[in-house]
Amino acid sequence: MINLLYPLLTKEIPTDLSDEDVVKEFVLSNNVAFFDILYKRYSGKVFGKCLSILKSENEAEDAMQEIFMKILLNLSKFSGRSKFSTWLYSITYNYCIDSIRRRKKDKSVLVDDMSSEHDSADDDIEDRFIMETNVKRLKVILEELPAADKAILLMKYQDDFSIREISGMLDKSESAVKMKIKRAKQKFKKLHSEIFKNTL
Repeated sequence: MINLLYPLLTKEIPTDLSDEDVVKEFVLSNNVAFFDILYKRYSGKVFGKCLSILKSENEAEDAMQEIFMKILLNLSKFSGRSKFSTWLYSITYNYCIDSIRRRKKDKSVLVDDMSSEHDSADDDIEDRFIMETNVKRLKVILEELPAADKAILLMKYQDDFSIREISGMLDKSESAVKMKIKRAKQKFKKLHSEIFKNTL
């Protein structure tokens, strides 16, 4: 664990600081006690996100440790233009997708979506369809979706990120993000029909 690799300094540090203030204090003082605060706040969430994408506890644990090492080395690059949690999730998402590219050669991650027309009426129907799917079925379908589709749906519906935030995380235009989400929702709906075709 990172907080064991870097022993805390003895000086008492307030733990009610905002994430952004903690980052500033760490950058100014280089005191790893501030980093430990961030680790305690987010390590569980990062592990959960890694697990939801990578589907392996061992891989998720390794990824979480690698991500926090990456964060430790790059905190000075955090610009503050977005929330720290958004920046952290962006790094988590990209690390996991890169990991899948290297280890599993998931072609769905490598293919870049082409832009096309966006049908908002269809999207509203698909949004409602996903939101009304019961939790048990939702888990089954998400496990069957390609990693990139699953991740982008989790970003939108579980983490409630805006199109603009997702666009920044993925370094893609907002129209490209909308198209990726639309296609992921269509795959979700198709899988639901295939898996549960014999049930009401």
